[in-house]
Amino acid sequence: MQIVTVKEMRRIEQVANSQGLPYATMMEAAGRAVGAWVESEGACGRQVLVLVGPGNNGGDGLVVARYLHQAGARVAVYCWKRDVAADPNWDAVQDASIPCIWRDQDEGCSELQRLASEADWILDALLGTGVSKPIAGTLQDILSTVARIVAARRTPALSDALLRVLPALAEPQATPRPRVVAVDVPSGLNSDTGDVDPATLPADVTVTLGFPKVGQFLFPGAALVGELIVADIGIPARLASDVSLELSTADRIRALLPKRPSDAHKGTFGKAMVVAGSTNYTGAPYLAASAALRVGAGLVTLAVPELLHPILAARLSEATYLLLPHQMGALVPDAVKVLLEGLSGYDALLLGPGFGRDEQTVEFVARLLSLPSSERRARLGFVAPATAGEESRSQLPPLVIDADGLNALADRKGWQRSLPRSTILTPHPGEMARLLGTTVADVNTRRIELARRVAQEWQAVVVLKGAYTVIASPQGQACINPFATPALATAGSGDVLAGTVVGLLAQGLAPFDAAVAGAYLHGLAGQMVAAELGPAGSVAGDLLGKLPLGLRRLAVR
Repeated sequence: MQIVTVKEMRRIEQVANSQGLPYATMMEAAGRAVGAWVESEGACGRQVLVLVGPGNNGGDGLVVARYLHQAGARVAVYCWKRDVAADPNWDAVQDASIPCIWRDQDEGCSELQRLASEADWILDALLGTGVSKPIAGTLQDILSTVARIVAARRTPALSDALLRVLPALAEPQATPRPRVVAVDVPSGLNSDTGDVDPATLPADVTVTLGFPKVGQFLFPGAALVGELIVADIGIPARLASDVSLELSTADRIRALLPKRPSDAHKGTFGKAMVVAGSTNYTGAPYLAASAALRVGAGLVTLAVPELLHPILAARLSEATYLLLPHQMGALVPDAVKVLLEGLSGYDALLLGPGFGRDEQTVEFVARLLSLPSSERRARLGFVAPATAGEESRSQLPPLVIDADGLNALADRKGWQRSLPRSTILTPHPGEMARLLGTTVADVNTRRIELARRVAQEWQAVVVLKGAYTVIASPQGQACINPFATPALATAGSGDVLAGTVVGLLAQGLAPFDAAVAGAYLHGLAGQMVAAELGPAGSVAGDLLGKLPLGLRRLAVR
């Protein structure tokens, strides 16, 4: 499913209109789709307040009001600055005798306060994707009034709170009323940048029309979207075929997953080598290797400092082990030779989880990838030994670099020229900032742009982690992962992601496909953990058992 900019959405609508799908028909379909979703959530017989603005978004809101009225909801419309002359949707609302209140006739927003205080559902159809000016005046009054009443209705009265000295042990109650639904986008959210006006009304649910919008996946706006529902308004998908930014969907991931024939053996599903760990980070290799196994890799070998073997062997009996030279638990350059000798026959390699920043481990990475000598070492008169050079890189299977493997790259200028083709890099924003020589704030404000640009410049698949992970390919493709859950904001979660990706890579997926599918499975596992345990208190190990369950869920059509 494509994710569009405002300009792309307008072009798609124009083409659809020219090819026989009139704007009026799209508006009718949009309003009915939003209304049908609200009805399916139990709006029949409930009080619904629809906030209607002057543009097409307001027209969608009028169709929603009519549809929900016909479905049995008790609907009221609150209108701001709309020209209703020759407006058939307004006429239809009037013919249905739906109460309509105008803002300029509502002194002090007293009627709005009453309606919002009584409403079970509040639908925001004030501004659409074309917002460009700061919200002020009477529109600001409407949004701030509704926001204040929604907040007050969801906060227990002091007397109630005093009665609850201890929290209830029962399951959490249903979502408190009223529920706020944004039609297409919350009013005041920039659909291209994710910027928000201070007056923007946070939505519990956004029913977006036709295609999701870029700004719905960029913060701070993404935090105000709530649950995102994409409504079909009749536009053929082919009209967006030239849009290169996509949203990962279950159908797409299902088509990517490796087949599991009944006559398979462990060699059928590939061999992955995970090079990881140091004295201070023994959990990372366990998490990464376990994830690779849990997504179906036939055999996983942990290549670790020899000192760590007893610890890891006691925790993970399903992996095999390649013991590497070390100094005090940190990998040393001599480990390159041992690793290369043991790599024969492996289908994928993961490098970096739990390495730490020891200088000798950084040199290990540099020699393995034949990186240029560091400037600091050159000034001291040292030159990196003439190692296997291009020969060592040619011996590497498809490669994933994560965590301190990425930090080791950042220590060397010109590292981009030393990457094996279609390597997968999995940075979080801090690691991306170090690779680029910029700030975390800069990375976070330009996530999609930067991921796409550097994937092409570095000729690598880039997985920029975070809420709504961005995956970009050297060929210009880009996908946004649909998951954003605090259950994944915990130490070791990235190790699980890296292991998931290398496990799929070992099973024969192309690098970009392995990255897209791995990020999706990881996010789905996080969502399942959050549903079971809640948003706080989960640990990275909780994700491991959810990975095969996620695979099973995807397998069910």
